[in-house]
Amino acid sequence: MTRSSFAAILLLLLAAPASAQDDLLLADFEGTDYGDWTVEGEAFGPGPAQGTLDHQMNVSGYRGKGLVNSFFGGDRATGSLTSPSFEIERKFINFLVGGGGYENETYLCLLVDGKPVRTATGPNTAPGGSEALNWRTWDVTDLAGATAVIRIVDVRTGGWGHINVDHIVQSNRTMALSPEELQKTILLEKNYLNLPIKNGAPKRRMELVVDGKPVRISNVEIAPDEPDWWAPVEISQFRDKQAVLKFDALERGTGGLNLVDQTDQIKGHESLYDEPLRPQFHFSQQRGWNNDPNGMVYYDGEYHLFFQHNPYGWGWDNMHWGHAVSRDLVHWQQLPEALYPWSQAVKHCFSGSGTIDENNTAGFQKGKDKTIIATFTDTGCGEAIAYSNDRGRTFTYYEGNPVVEHQGRDPKVFWYEPGGHWVMAVYDEEGPDNDRKRRIAFYNSANLKDWTLQSKLDGFFECPEIFELPIDGDKANTRWVVLAADAKYVIGHFDGKTFTPEHEGKHQVHWGRYYASQTFDRTPDGRRIQIGWARIDMKGMPFNQMMSFPCRLTLQTTEDGVRMFAQPVKEIELLHEKKHALANVVAKADKPVAVKTSGRLFDIRAELTVGDAKRFGLKIGERTVVYDAAEATLDGMPLAPIDGKVRVQILVDRPSIEIWGNDGRAVKTESFRSEGPIESIEVFAEDGSVKVNSLEVNELKSSWK
Repeated sequence: MTRSSFAAILLLLLAAPASAQDDLLLADFEGTDYGDWTVEGEAFGPGPAQGTLDHQMNVSGYRGKGLVNSFFGGDRATGSLTSPSFEIERKFINFLVGGGGYENETYLCLLVDGKPVRTATGPNTAPGGSEALNWRTWDVTDLAGATAVIRIVDVRTGGWGHINVDHIVQSNRTMALSPEELQKTILLEKNYLNLPIKNGAPKRRMELVVDGKPVRISNVEIAPDEPDWWAPVEISQFRDKQAVLKFDALERGTGGLNLVDQTDQIKGHESLYDEPLRPQFHFSQQRGWNNDPNGMVYYDGEYHLFFQHNPYGWGWDNMHWGHAVSRDLVHWQQLPEALYPWSQAVKHCFSGSGTIDENNTAGFQKGKDKTIIATFTDTGCGEAIAYSNDRGRTFTYYEGNPVVEHQGRDPKVFWYEPGGHWVMAVYDEEGPDNDRKRRIAFYNSANLKDWTLQSKLDGFFECPEIFELPIDGDKANTRWVVLAADAKYVIGHFDGKTFTPEHEGKHQVHWGRYYASQTFDRTPDGRRIQIGWARIDMKGMPFNQMMSFPCRLTLQTTEDGVRMFAQPVKEIELLHEKKHALANVVAKADKPVAVKTSGRLFDIRAELTVGDAKRFGLKIGERTVVYDAAEATLDGMPLAPIDGKVRVQILVDRPSIEIWGNDGRAVKTESFRSEGPIESIEVFAEDGSVKVNSLEVNELKSSWK
């Protein structure tokens, strides 16, 4: 048989119905090594990866347990992976691909006679992005009968310098959908476009296009069938306009795009703020993920809490600035997103701060309202500014961004009155990976636009914070405090340009699942009020994580020197309902002291005199808060008695517990979930007794109702 005759027969076979010919698997990478594939370099490791590698964002969308993942050793590693030769026997070659999108650096190619005839890359070339693998298809009908090899290449050493590949198969059907199959035209008629979300599904790039421009862009774990929850896209401002909703990839034969619908209220609004794990007096976002508090500022009767927010996923991604306001730090109203990623001039809306430009130094103010300034990190760009002239309801991006370019993030900006200038304290990195310097850099500006580097302070990581506090309430005797995301702080002096610590090492007041706190700029009564990210998972909920309860910060003189204290703000008393109290009783090992309670929300306050008990504390449902007299620790936090006494305050919410010792000398934030109403709260003692000078249990009402 001649080659031309064989090719003709093969073309007839290729033209046969798909059901008549099975798919031909070329590689599924489920083994412990690469088998007959040829490996060069270090990037692909000793064998297929079992999912996500160390220090890599979550990889999704691959099949089975293994895949090609050239992130072995990080983005700096390079190499190639070449298949054995095979004969092209079907119309198409389908494969899953993700990672870097550099056509000459992170790619796979089909080689015939040693020459590339088809190529493909992942989707990513900028910071952010997704590690999801998506289907791609090569039409190889014209190559029928040819002998070919597939080569996977990673020669990039910078960002997104890796490629992910899985499940390469010859087929007579395409797995990749056409652009027409990946989009639908929608008349926007209501307030919300609802996206069906399946936690853990491959992330797909979503764009909502109005008037030819993308107005919403995000990575979405779109549900192929019944969703875990619905993510609302706020569309009221585009009402009565035609829009195109498009995705970069979807699974063939699934209903993800067709499940999208519109409503005037959030889906699930009937149970909003009453879900089983919904915090009842801590702020949490209606849907999706939160992390760092951002932009905290007080203006015209409102506390503004902005926050890192993924409205369309249960995990970290798509960093927006969410926005909520309160008049009393307890009752919050969530507003539409303040800053959107991949929109207007900005790419990413990472952490930052807020302030008021009282003197209009930047020239942004147009009406009677003072301008609210948001400073944030636009990753891949630098430190950026947005401003609002309508009390924080909408923001405009400064066209001159970035205002500072460096290797760092998370700007804290405030007005330094003695010098009459602005200060930016921002996390700064310098040097190679194996010898990286981590610092806070201090910049000055007269107009928020032009910044000059003044100094650097070594030994601090992300989310820096700096503020001034009086010692023991004496406004004539103040110190400055610098802290970062890990909540460890130093006390010292600041002249508007340079911070000088007055002690060695760092102190700590916050413990537990607490990170990346920030304080409000310009409170009405001068209090320095702090909120942190409470890193508490909300399994099974349409939202994830929460904020800590607001604390008032003070500097107080102790036997160890000046230390910072953090006490829950007095506004918690707005939620007090039924009160239970007792005083001057003794709890013994065989006879605890208890008060009868009901509900799941409490503000508990106790003063206990240390007796001969080795351990004592409070039992709240299944949770015990223990004071270890020998170790002088409260729930693991170092805390010495004062005049032989230990004072404790505990806030119990549906998913959390926060513990304050000795009026805020030590604070702990932890997860805590009771199965139902807590029927009693007791003081217990082990191997001795403890005197209960006072025990006050306040049942709390919800701040949402």
